[in-house]
Amino acid sequence: MSTTHVDLALEGMTCATCAGRIEGALAAVPGVIATVNFATERASVEIDGVTDATVLIAAITKVGYGARVIDREQREKDAPVDPVLTARVIVSLALATPVFLMSMIPAWQFDGFQWVAAALTTPIVTWGAWPFHRAAIRNARHGATTMDTLVSLGVAVAYLWSIYALFFTMAGMIGMRMDMALFGYSPHSLYFESASVVTAFVLLGRLLESSSKRAAKMSLTALLNTAAKHAILLVDGREVTVPAGALQRGDTFVVLAGGIVPTDGRIVEGQSAIDASAVTGESGLVPVGVGSTLIGGTINAGGRLVVEATAVGASTELARLTRMVEEAQAGKAPVQKLVDRISAVFVPLVIVSAVAGGIVWFAITGDATHAVSIAVATLVVACPCALGLATPMALLAGTGRGARSGIIIRGTDVLESTRRVTTVVVDKTGTLTSGHPSVVDVLGDSVSADTVLGDAARVEMGTDHPLARAVVAEATTREVMGDVALGILAEPGRGVTGTLGTTVIRAGSLEWLAETSHAVPTSIVAAAADWTSAGRSLVAVAHGDRVVGLIAISHVVKPSASLAIRALSKLGIRTVMASGDNAAVAEVVAHEVGIDEFYGAMNPADKRDLIARLQQRGEVVAMVGDGINDAAALAQADLGIAMGHGTDVAIETSDIVLVSTDLRRVADAIRLSRSTLGTIRGNLVWAFGYNAIAIPIALAGVMGPAVAGLAMAFSSVFVVLNSARLAAFRTS
Repeated sequence: MSTTHVDLALEGMTCATCAGRIEGALAAVPGVIATVNFATERASVEIDGVTDATVLIAAITKVGYGARVIDREQREKDAPVDPVLTARVIVSLALATPVFLMSMIPAWQFDGFQWVAAALTTPIVTWGAWPFHRAAIRNARHGATTMDTLVSLGVAVAYLWSIYALFFTMAGMIGMRMDMALFGYSPHSLYFESASVVTAFVLLGRLLESSSKRAAKMSLTALLNTAAKHAILLVDGREVTVPAGALQRGDTFVVLAGGIVPTDGRIVEGQSAIDASAVTGESGLVPVGVGSTLIGGTINAGGRLVVEATAVGASTELARLTRMVEEAQAGKAPVQKLVDRISAVFVPLVIVSAVAGGIVWFAITGDATHAVSIAVATLVVACPCALGLATPMALLAGTGRGARSGIIIRGTDVLESTRRVTTVVVDKTGTLTSGHPSVVDVLGDSVSADTVLGDAARVEMGTDHPLARAVVAEATTREVMGDVALGILAEPGRGVTGTLGTTVIRAGSLEWLAETSHAVPTSIVAAAADWTSAGRSLVAVAHGDRVVGLIAISHVVKPSASLAIRALSKLGIRTVMASGDNAAVAEVVAHEVGIDEFYGAMNPADKRDLIARLQQRGEVVAMVGDGINDAAALAQADLGIAMGHGTDVAIETSDIVLVSTDLRRVADAIRLSRSTLGTIRGNLVWAFGYNAIAIPIALAGVMGPAVAGLAMAFSSVFVVLNSARLAAFRTS
């Protein structure tokens, strides 16, 4: 049965317990697998062919929350911070300040000030704290408790006790003073300042938390917003401006100097330089010409380009990158599942502890005011929000920062894998060397050099390998291109077969053709030896069962390759090169970039087996590649890293996708992943440590309710701000 993916925006969540309840409600729907992320306020749901989104929304509504399906347009919009929440914070702080001053500073007290404090506190604990009361009531109807239950109970108990004391104990006692010290108690204490300050602090913490989460999500919004809104479509030679979304695959459009490329395409006319910084994070301009591929969202920094659309809408590179980031942000690290289980029982345990603590203190001291204060402080201080935010906020910030630099971390398990990596295996072509190699010599035996080049190009047109692109580019330049061959079939790591008329044409490695019983003339053998020793890559061409020509291709080692190898070495990671090229070419490149261990003439199975051997030696291996011939190795590796505009199969089998072709991004990706994992761990240490320390302090009577409210708000804000530090991560 087919499955469908649905993303839902959730409403009404206030802590990790809420996320757990929604996840449980969705999981109870037959055929549904769901993950709920508290930080992003999203649910990622896989449903079978029977259940639809309305059933999901109904299940969420039944447990007291709201939901709506997210479409493309909604993803592009980021809701502003709730204006009503902002108003509640401002009003509550404005009213709580004089209440606190009157309660704590004798100079601010006057006859009857208690009644003024009660009047100022009433709108705070009713209107200001209404979100807490509403959520607590809603969850109570379903037999559940959340962080809002703790706050609502704490505020309500402090306020109602103070009203009781004021009307039935202090009525008529002119000039009676409330608590004189924050940590001291008297038999007739009032807690208006606790009720008001707790409400104001918790609201302020929630506002700061909301603002920080919104800022963290802006990285994904920024990625989406790089897309152009309009395109210049060529219709019968005329230029017509249309919405970018109206473009269809195969349409031809114009990109003017300074314009944003509206969708993925291939240049059919013009030369320019492309600014891809918004998508890949690269600061330098990339030269492009006829045949070059463009990613939608990049900027044309040079001359006029005519481009054929190769992908539109959800099929574009930008859309695919966005989906990968969203999927990563929706995921959960293994430790988060433990946190979810703890959060589910945390609130009831806190309520029981607070009530028990109050009863014990009353039994010991006989002071009801003191007992109530301890119970309120315990309820308020024990906020599980920090636990719920520890993992998703760090993941949100880390993946968002990566997206801005062209580093797509595809899942939470990836973070643990990067921490353990000891060896990185890299491909040569397109990874260490430029993705734009060039033909430097062509030899024909019994046929002309142009025939060799043209025939090779006609079968290579069906592939996207860097060597194939070099052959096609040279054939186009020499104007020897003919019609594309029929029945093109690629054998990864070996070559391509096609038919021209009645002749079977093969283009690929000389070893492959020799192995398949193709006759190899001595002139081809001699040229192959000379060109190989010079560090050239070879493409042999066969007609039928005889090799008729040889093409020599020169590689340019990327300027950043040596720097990348050194950066990995600084991380304690050694580098191994595995190339499909012959050993002589591999040796030349390896020595130039500083790699000691290298292997040549490796087919896809050889690369996979190499990684398996390294793993058997105890190495934790990351594989970096970009082609279909790297897919098996990427899948075998402990960590697969797909580079640049890799093939779909390479990207789908990888754990990290690097939009850039700069190998230095590999080290950046590992550093960012490790930093994100470190932040998650730091957040969890803080969150668990805070509750382990704060709750006993509150139960011991050392912490008053007002201080408890401040500590509780700070605990969540600390986790959010600590995660936000990842936004300052610097790439090389």
